[in-house]
Amino acid sequence: MRYNLVIMIKNCIPARKDIPASDKWDLTSLFASDSDWEKALKDLEPLTSEIVQYKDRLADSAQTLLSALKAYENADKKLEAVYNYAQLQFTADETDSSAQDREGRARMAYTKYCAATSFFSPELQSIPDGKIQSWLMQSSFDDYRIFISKLLRMKQHILSEKEERLMSLQSESAGTADKAFTVLTDADMDFGSVNTAGEEKPLTQSTWGVFMDNPDRSVREQAYKKFYRTFESHQNTLAALYAGSVNQDVFSMRARSYKTCLERALFPDNVPVNVYHNLIDTVHKNLPSLHRYYTLRRKVLGVAELRHYDVYVPLVKNVKTHTTYDESVEICRQALAPLGTEYTDRLCSGLKNGWADRYENKGKRSGAFSSGVYTGDPFILLNYKEDVIRDVFTMAHEGGHSMHSWYSVHNNPYMQYNYTIFEAEVASTFNEELVFDYLLKHADSSDMKAYLLAMRAGDILATLHRQTMFAEYELKAHELVESGTPLSAEVLRKTYRTLLEQYFGPEMHFESNSDMEGLRIPHFYSAFYVYKYATGISASLALAKRVLEGGTAEREDYFKFLKSGGSRFPIESLKTAGVDMEQTAPVQAACSTFEKMVDQLESLLKIS
Repeated sequence: MRYNLVIMIKNCIPARKDIPASDKWDLTSLFASDSDWEKALKDLEPLTSEIVQYKDRLADSAQTLLSALKAYENADKKLEAVYNYAQLQFTADETDSSAQDREGRARMAYTKYCAATSFFSPELQSIPDGKIQSWLMQSSFDDYRIFISKLLRMKQHILSEKEERLMSLQSESAGTADKAFTVLTDADMDFGSVNTAGEEKPLTQSTWGVFMDNPDRSVREQAYKKFYRTFESHQNTLAALYAGSVNQDVFSMRARSYKTCLERALFPDNVPVNVYHNLIDTVHKNLPSLHRYYTLRRKVLGVAELRHYDVYVPLVKNVKTHTTYDESVEICRQALAPLGTEYTDRLCSGLKNGWADRYENKGKRSGAFSSGVYTGDPFILLNYKEDVIRDVFTMAHEGGHSMHSWYSVHNNPYMQYNYTIFEAEVASTFNEELVFDYLLKHADSSDMKAYLLAMRAGDILATLHRQTMFAEYELKAHELVESGTPLSAEVLRKTYRTLLEQYFGPEMHFESNSDMEGLRIPHFYSAFYVYKYATGISASLALAKRVLEGGTAEREDYFKFLKSGGSRFPIESLKTAGVDMEQTAPVQAACSTFEKMVDQLESLLKIS
């Protein structure tokens, strides 16, 4: 019996041990067993010691530096595999004590490694410019040239050896707020159940989205109020955790002599701060079309007042979908066909054979992600549901990340394979756009076309407008602390409510605790991350149009982007693909695409 049917029959979430192996990811490309992982963990210490023997010697000669870099690469590659294996097991079941133990020891190993090697960057950066630049011209440094060049760029913000060691030693404790938030919201919080069609069904972080899609407004209302009531009962703890995360960001910003936390976050990727501000400003200018969308939504739903729990339910109620996991894989294969068979065969084989952890289980992290590792497969965490068509898009989205990782690994040496999140969100939302284009072209009725348009408009809204709102909230929270204002639950909720009202406009009527949303978003614990979703979809919409309307040259430009890994800064990498994110044009074009969808929906749904 299929796993999803088991859930539907029992109305419960199964334990990890009850999930068939074929529905779990296969981590053996990293380590064949837990015992092999244990051995690799032990091997980290001598590998780290090998690096340490080069302390105070990096400037001796080109050969000495090269040997040190190779030792650094070997240890770092092993650490990446050790950490990811433990992290993946932990996210699959956060209640598993063995997984908790491995994840904790991996974190400790990471901290110890960083402390021991803290001399490396400042010592390398202290090598006289003329000497190191002459060394970098040698072919033996080909695999390390870009890594060193990027490291030298950070020179002005690198501290002394002793200071870097102190920063490394506190890196584990710096993640406490994030870890505590994850355990609190995914494992410890009990949201109860929701009565739907006479049955009690569990309300969790993962089922929340299913309830918000429910056509029965009373079910949505019940789920929404229970969900946010639970969060509100922990508001002071949640506010303290987020404040701790922001305070950590401010500490690091000041310790490394950046002007603002935003500048610190964008500097490593060489993204100008005006890209962030331009995004917010451009979306602000286009809020009228967003407000018009919510007016359309209120009219279609036939409600006197639009509520926050009304914003996710499909606008076209009479179209239902059911897509099995395997069917979803085949949709991805057909939709992504413009990228060629190498791309689609590799992705679809991975999705069916061990890359993906498919379904929800107790203790599993909510949502979805892709985790690329140089020495193993690119792994995908899903919580796939057959009656949620958006999960087809999620599969394509995470598949975009994974194939980006695959091409980066197979076209770059280890020290320059790791692309930035800024670029990653392009590859993922590019896939979403191709899936939408395919499904719309193959829609067999006007209702299905309206359904897909409504869903896609909602997805663009969630990725462009909503993530920009989140980005603005993060910016305001950090600016408050930078200016000396402490973050309390009251301050954070007031700040977030103001943004809710601005972005959703006059049609929306919020509950008294709707602003608790600002304290439940996990991405906020990775500061200034979410804006990349918005810039990513802006770039991907432009690139998808370019590939679909172009020929071999346009496709190859896109593959140059996928293959570039970390060989370029993201702005330059995207220029190679054919889009310039330093300009406002891509964001404005994305906003205009959304506005046209609203126009089409008003016509199809006969809304005046």
